[in-house]
Amino acid sequence: MDVADGTEHLSVRRAGATLILTLNRPEAKNALSLPMLVGLHDGWLAADEDDGIRSIVLTGAGGAFCAGMDLKALAGTGMAGERYRDRLRSDPDLHWKAMLRHHRPRKPVIAAVEGYCVAGGTEILQGTDIRVAGESATFGLFEVRRGLFPIGGSTVRLPRQIPRTHALEMLLTGRPYTAAEAAAIGLIGHVVPDGTALEKALAIAEQINACGPLAVEAVKASVYETAEMTEADGLAAELKRGWPVFDTADAKEGARAFAEKREAVFRRA
Repeated sequence: MDVADGTEHLSVRRAGATLILTLNRPEAKNALSLPMLVGLHDGWLAADEDDGIRSIVLTGAGGAFCAGMDLKALAGTGMAGERYRDRLRSDPDLHWKAMLRHHRPRKPVIAAVEGYCVAGGTEILQGTDIRVAGESATFGLFEVRRGLFPIGGSTVRLPRQIPRTHALEMLLTGRPYTAAEAAAIGLIGHVVPDGTALEKALAIAEQINACGPLAVEAVKASVYETAEMTEADGLAAELKRGWPVFDTADAKEGARAFAEKREAVFRRA
């Protein structure tokens, strides 16, 4: 399947150098399905492989981001998209890669959230790099309220992304959080008027796209690979990752463009 076609529950389109992945199951508040997971998996890989893509925006259709796992399917009443089952059999890790648990795209991922972003939606969110939400968006990890475990990575990632006391409250109470609360604890970075999250995310993507792609990808990689290192080890790793960027043609072009007072034309070289 050509990733450009997406799947019945995952829409794909390009906006310049940005790949936009849209969770597209609005009748179920974009609850996760096999077609959605397959589409996400293929979208992340396509972005990694296409040097013309410099950023990714993840959003949802119909005024919602993602309401998490399809609980009806979990209860045994079937999940949409059985024809994709062979993809899951051929790669038992596909769903974790799709949810950004076992895969980190090398391009920056910006989440544009409207409406519900709960349970698995909040778990996918933790795999994104920059997060924008409409003011009426709702966040939360509801799993414990259903006697379940947030196995998409939240017990590991959330305490590393926000203060532990807030992470534990979110994990152990299963209560909903407003966009304002999510911003206050550092889960998201921007709260915007409802209906404008995608617009804001695309504006951020354009700012990223205007930068040197080799530099952007090296910076993102360095942030994540040094996160759990000691400061000394992290600084050493940063030099190893960062020095080669200075030897690229893009770095030289950036300096020339600055001196000549013009926009840089980066060629990923």
